[in-house]
Amino acid sequence: QVQLVESGGGLVQAGDSLRLSCAASGLTFSDYAMGWFRQAPGKEREAVAAISWSGSTTYYADSVKGRFTISRDNAKNTVYLQMNSLKPEDTAVYSCAALRGWRISSAKSDYNYWGQGTQVTVSS
Repeated sequence: QVQLVESGGGLVQAGDSLRLSCAASGLTFSDYAMGWFRQAPGKEREAVAAISWSGSTTYYADSVKGRFTISRDNAKNTVYLQMNSLKPEDTAVYSCAALRGWRISSAKSDYNYWGQGTQVTVSS
């Protein structure tokens, strides 16, 4: 049974940093690209960042470029999202997702497995 478990969310002030983690089990982690998505109240889920199985290829949404960094540790079956210079508009539930194969994608429909999500709230 595949499980993706996010952690690291919380309530922070604008300008602060957070690091999200997503621990995967039940799959061969290095066979999967990984993505981080977020969904704010009343909005569609959107891709934030994605990383290939090797970590050599990454994708970032324009809204987070230069502020967020995605990384992974295949030995620990974990993907991370370092979020710096947080803004109130970053407030959302952040979820990680796994996409089998070598390519990365920003399309949520491409992903095979999803975590439950962790809340990130940024106050102004």
